[in-house]
Amino acid sequence: MSRLIDVGLKQLSNLLNKMAELAEKTVALSFDVSTKGVDSSDRVQVYSETLISSSEEIEEKATEVIARYQPVASDLRAIRSYMKIAYDLARCGRYAWDISFIYRRFNISFEECTLPWLPLKEMMSEVLKIMRIAVDAISKTDLKLAKKIGEIETGIDKMYIESLNKLVEQAPIKTKCVVANLLFVRHLERISDHAAYIGESIIYLTTGERTNL
Repeated sequence: MSRLIDVGLKQLSNLLNKMAELAEKTVALSFDVSTKGVDSSDRVQVYSETLISSSEEIEEKATEVIARYQPVASDLRAIRSYMKIAYDLARCGRYAWDISFIYRRFNISFEECTLPWLPLKEMMSEVLKIMRIAVDAISKTDLKLAKKIGEIETGIDKMYIESLNKLVEQAPIKTKCVVANLLFVRHLERISDHAAYIGESIIYLTTGERTNL
């Protein structure tokens, strides 16, 4: 027999799924803005602000569910996970917004500062992959997908460290390009970190186990 609280939990789940899809779209669009010169920075900003508002909406809805019903331990675990995932998705959107402004801020182009030994395109591809998996993991509450996120995030972290080392070791490069590339790889790494946090939340939601991906 269904419980009254199940309706509230379903509403939270639906809100979270929509938020996840928008977060993935925001990250992908920010890459197009930065690397292809697509004039959509304002749209990235709107998406990012929408994600923040959605996170706040989920927090308010979660508080209402707790106040109106009597959640058992498993319900509280789900509510906590939804709130945590919503925060991580909002952070992904914020980093996407930052990415979309990097080259505009320094008045340079992606092509102008492309460094053949810096794996930016590979990192972007992996970040898009990890976001897609995170969206699927949220939608399906899939434990296997959640754990797969950790494997990809480890690879992105490795590329991030290698990029930092190469930027330090290589011959002098235009200062603006160094800063732009540093910011870019840092934001990519942070998006992947938050995707990993989402995976951890899915594992906690499913098993009650706290895992460090």
